Amino acid sequence: MTVRVERTFEVTASPEHVWAFIADPTRRAESISVVSDFDVDDPAGHRATWHVDLPIPFVRKTITVETEDVIRTPPEYVEFVGKSKVMRVVGEHRIVPTETGSKLENTFVVDGRVPGVETFFKRNLDGELENLRRGLERYLEAER
Repeated sequence: MTVRVERTFEVTASPEHVWAFIADPTRRAESISVVSDFDVDDPAGHRATWHVDLPIPFVRKTITVETEDVIRTPPEYVEFVGKSKVMRVVGEHRIVPTETGSKLENTFVVDGRVPGVETFFKRNLDGELENLRRGLERYLEAER
């Protein structure tokens, strides 16, 4: 089973400011609660390794997820793919200018390879996207 979640939120910031947050693998990783640690694997920031702790029965250790930005169209779109032994995740972030700032359209697709992964993300992906929104808001507030 594959889990797909789409959420959109609006902020009063320019697309360039939203891009500075969402295209940064460090900021994305810091926003996700199950990412316990991460390493940025190249100077350009297109690849990162996430160390993920999933509270599910068949996964009792930290999972290494190799992520890579596969499409980057500044300042409007970034798509990343994360691969591990227990799951594959695709995240898409589209930034759309609005009259008052920007709209960030987010899509996450998680394909689990062990029992419990999809169930976990089905229950928790909305919360993780809310964490992303709060991370963006904190970043934008600090930039003001």
